[in-house]
Amino acid sequence: MKAAPQSRWRRAWLVYTRPSALRMLFLGFSAGLPFMLVFATLTAWLRDAGVSRTAIGFFAWIGITYSIKVLWSPVIDRLRLPLLTRIFGQRRGWMLLAQLGIMAGLAAMAVVDPVEHIRVLALLALLVAFAAATQDVAIDAFRIESDSADYQAALAGTYVLGYRLAILAAGAGALYIADYRSWTAAYLAMSALGLVGVMTTLLSPEPSSPERLDIERDPLVVAWRQKTRLTGMPSNVAAWLIGAVAAPLADFFRRNGWLAVPVLALVGLFKMSDISMAAMANPLYLDLGFTLSQIATVTKLFGVFMTIAGGLLGGVLVARYGLLPMLLASAIAVAATNLLFAWLATTGPQLWALFMTIGADNLANGISATVFIAWLSSLVSRRYTATQYALFSSFMTLPGKIMGGPSGWIVDQAGYPFFFIYAAGLGIPAVLLIVWLMSTRFEIDGAARTQTSAENGTGESISE
Repeated sequence: MKAAPQSRWRRAWLVYTRPSALRMLFLGFSAGLPFMLVFATLTAWLRDAGVSRTAIGFFAWIGITYSIKVLWSPVIDRLRLPLLTRIFGQRRGWMLLAQLGIMAGLAAMAVVDPVEHIRVLALLALLVAFAAATQDVAIDAFRIESDSADYQAALAGTYVLGYRLAILAAGAGALYIADYRSWTAAYLAMSALGLVGVMTTLLSPEPSSPERLDIERDPLVVAWRQKTRLTGMPSNVAAWLIGAVAAPLADFFRRNGWLAVPVLALVGLFKMSDISMAAMANPLYLDLGFTLSQIATVTKLFGVFMTIAGGLLGGVLVARYGLLPMLLASAIAVAATNLLFAWLATTGPQLWALFMTIGADNLANGISATVFIAWLSSLVSRRYTATQYALFSSFMTLPGKIMGGPSGWIVDQAGYPFFFIYAAGLGIPAVLLIVWLMSTRFEIDGAARTQTSAENGTGESISE
């Protein structure tokens, strides 16, 4: 007997009452907190202190740490930290180390004079960014291993909510403190907010992941040991690299076969439409004649809350309708909302049109962020959680950044309306790939889902 629609919707919303989802709210806040403090907020501090724009521009390189975190993700997946791993476990140990590094780095930044010691400040900002990227890898692995695939969208929804709240705190909050007190007080306050993540880590249980193999039990390492003539340290180092780096890649291709290629293509193409247009959004608002206050109110305040609403709604929609159908719907929505920007470019500085465009765009982006995170999580093997997810999350932004490079040139040559129509068209390949994957009845992590459901004593799915 099928449940009534009202009952199914109620069950879908109840996914947010799970302890694992509530924990991700606070861990999402911990992940989002350092992001602004080494980018936008830091550049505001530097300019306010009189640092040259040339010097400030070089601070953008700090962001590379987020893009290359895949390089040290195998270490987070495999290396046991002295004492911390034994007391807290593999995931919580790395999370705690990264969180303490963020807090210490922010506190040290607070007492550095940006004019007299700009190189020291840059090194400290790099430390914070490195610790933050490390925390991202550990939290992603923690999230995926904390609950079954059926609930990953709910965990992603609360993670997005916490992340956005942290951006408000580290952006507007830090600026208010700096304005009324000082930049030192602002960064010390942000360092203290790092306790949110520390306390959540200390109070959370270490996720159980019986599928995760020790290096020596990995099939590729076993085969290496049987064939190699090396002994001692060279053999051990080679075995560790095989188990930590080669095995996660081999596992993904072994589980998905030839479908691994279109799946990886979708990982790279899904956000291309959204990322490629981002650089031209603010220039459009200014060229239309909107004031800075209007842009801040609509895009930074109203837009953030619409993103949060979309993130939470995305988790419910996945629970109600399933992952692949919502992946398709969100891909269409993200591409289609770019057409609203093309329309906005023809309206002039109409505030109601800006509200409509930003509201629809951020709602779609919030939904798609939750759905896409859940889908990426479903692709990951729990044997190599941190490494595989870091690989996907690093790769997903690359095509969009490449295609966004000539965005200004396209606007100069053809105008804003044509550019945003072009950006919408960049979403078509992702839509077609999802439709094709659905037609092949591509099974997402079916073995892991079945095993987890069996361990929980239920084979029931919310979407049924």
